[in-house]
Amino acid sequence: MKIIGIFLLLIVLIIAAVQLYFLISNKNIEQYPYVVLSKNDGFEIRQYEARLFSKVTTSSSDYSAASRKGFSKLAAYIFGDNDKKTRIAMTSPVTISLEDSMQVMFLVPKIYSNETLPLPNNKNITHEIIPSKKTAVISFGGWANAKKIKSYQHKLDMLLSKAQIKHNNKFLFLGYNAPFEWIMRKNEIMVTLHELDQKSQ
Repeated sequence: MKIIGIFLLLIVLIIAAVQLYFLISNKNIEQYPYVVLSKNDGFEIRQYEARLFSKVTTSSSDYSAASRKGFSKLAAYIFGDNDKKTRIAMTSPVTISLEDSMQVMFLVPKIYSNETLPLPNNKNITHEIIPSKKTAVISFGGWANAKKIKSYQHKLDMLLSKAQIKHNNKFLFLGYNAPFEWIMRKNEIMVTLHELDQKSQ
């Protein structure tokens, strides 16, 4: 029994060490830069910088399928499946458009421009500069799934309607953690505000 207890304790310590490693590593990952303009009842208004993204469009409207397929293609690209066989640093969050044909997007590290970024071998991967934008964002923890994402998307929509803030109805999911990270998980739903609301706030 003592051997089993020691073995279980070792497993717990290894898991804790791995999770601590990911928590520390995440602090060093480049993230999509923004400024919080206001904190409201259940959501934030943020101003995001204009940045370059790598993206791939999937044929699925299912979150699990789209995230799995899109992530694997973009991950292969940044891990060296490009014309220069260059490893590109991972960034955060992974962004997924919540529409019929979901797009999965990776933020391009700031050291690259459209001209210097390695070309993907996968022709389905493209790059796009997303302009500066004012958004509303709602956050939630745990593991994301289609049901939870839809619930928080609806909640954000209702909160904005109550606050009389108009938006473009193009919601995005932002995921900040790898699947094997168990603690302090962070997810967000984002939507861009209409130009009139952006000017008035």
